[in-house]
Amino acid sequence: MNYDSVPLRDFKELNDWETVIFVYQSALKQVETKIDILNGEFQHRHKYNPIEHVKSRIKTPESIVKKLKRHGYESSIENMVRYVNDIAGIRISCSFTSDIYLIADMISKQNDLTILARRDYMKNPKKSGYRSYHVITKYEVQTKEGPKEVKVEIQIRTMAMNFWATAEHSLRYKYSGNIPQELQDRLHNCAEAAFHLDQEMSTIREEITNAQRLNEIRRKMTSNILDNIRKLHFMLNLEDMSAINKEFSDVWNSNDIDKLREFNERLNVLVEVYRI
Repeated sequence: MNYDSVPLRDFKELNDWETVIFVYQSALKQVETKIDILNGEFQHRHKYNPIEHVKSRIKTPESIVKKLKRHGYESSIENMVRYVNDIAGIRISCSFTSDIYLIADMISKQNDLTILARRDYMKNPKKSGYRSYHVITKYEVQTKEGPKEVKVEIQIRTMAMNFWATAEHSLRYKYSGNIPQELQDRLHNCAEAAFHLDQEMSTIREEITNAQRLNEIRRKMTSNILDNIRKLHFMLNLEDMSAINKEFSDVWNSNDIDKLREFNERLNVLVEVYRI
């Protein structure tokens, strides 16, 4: 690892630093694998992937030093482990805002991950317009010297939010944190536009899901109705069957799910009565 960009005096325990970072990297790999397994299991059970993309990173020495100094702490191994929560970071991108809380709930149910803190920037966005959901977790890594507890920050956001956050971060870096006010205003407007896009896409998704669910209900009821009509052909006279077939045609063409359900229930009762 290259330390040229960081004053070596800021890390008095260089050998310890390398060991600590190795432990953080190990935790990152294991937690990322856990998230991948959760996504695969969800796909297996529900035929849907809530997670679109996962990216992990270890914070650079320079960033760690800057963060410690910004908060008034001396640059030491002890302080970085104690006060810097995002040395190991995982970013999860998903398609819909509802997936954010679904993923957060799956993570919170893992017995080997301890939730230390949550920051809901979805309900309480930052002044800049930034929206995301942060979870600070603690994970136990097994080493030859025994278990080591490591903090891993997990950020969950939609792809639209992630695009905005990436652009905002690049501008903040370019302007050394002093983005001109006009650009800040435009970024905030873009953040609001991304949020409204996510809301509209979630509404469309819900409408599609409801339509699919109703079509499946309609398909099953129709199959049951046709099966009952087949049975009644052996029980009723031609005139009664003609009336039933006409009523079924009228109900089907009405596209009224409640009428179809009521007709299905009446046929179920009729078949049972004649069977007895």
